[in-house]
Amino acid sequence: MSVDNLIIVSRQLTFTVNREKSIISTLQYKEIERRYTSMNTCDICNKNFKHKSNLVVHGRVHTGERPFSCDQCEKTFITSSQLTKHKRFHTGEKPFSCDQCEKTFTSGSDLTRHKRIHTEEKPYSCDQCEKAYARQDELTRHKRIHTGEKPYSCDQCEKTFNRSSRLTEHKRVHTGEKPFSCKLCDKHYVSSSDLSRHKKSPGHLEMMKSCINTVPTSVSISLIKGEEVYIKEEIKEEEIFDKDPLSIQMRADNIEENIKH
Repeated sequence: MSVDNLIIVSRQLTFTVNREKSIISTLQYKEIERRYTSMNTCDICNKNFKHKSNLVVHGRVHTGERPFSCDQCEKTFITSSQLTKHKRFHTGEKPFSCDQCEKTFTSGSDLTRHKRIHTEEKPYSCDQCEKAYARQDELTRHKRIHTGEKPYSCDQCEKTFNRSSRLTEHKRVHTGEKPFSCKLCDKHYVSSSDLSRHKKSPGHLEMMKSCINTVPTSVSISLIKGEEVYIKEEIKEEEIFDKDPLSIQMRADNIEENIKH
């Protein structure tokens, strides 16, 4: 065998040995990672974490511990990053901006989720049906339809819920709280969805239409309760007539929202 052939064979053998070593190293690494991860397992829900610090933070979900508190309000948080994000609501800071529209956000994660509106990306898919979602929490909530899981329970009765927002609404049945009110007829509701249904009801829409039609054209509309003006804006003649009640309600809602901001 020539010298050149020996060199070629030698290089092939070296490549083969190195490749086998690489495969063995990868397998060993995966086994070590598996064993190490299993050491950071939650005793309550059996979730695994790569780092002990992540397990500690996760544990606060079960214990209810919130060591990070806002110095401007009474809210508390599980992590310091959550507190930092919250503080921007007080300062109005929104340092993360979308490069495809003018919207700005308080956190990078909010911006990432927003961008999926433009890209229509839905990276979180259900393994039991064909539905996909832009956010992980949306998928988590959806999966409870398949599992029947209802992790949020009322501490005053036996009812359980698959969403924390539904538990919050339910608790108002016990407290009597009705934070959502109609500005026109002074009715109060437990949830924003109940208020929305009320605003679309025939009686409310007819009342809304009646209020607008009693006002002369090309003047401002003021819906007044007591001495407080809730809606006041110039409404043109073509916006008053030939409009269905629902369109009138949407117009009034937009006016009110603009005044708030």
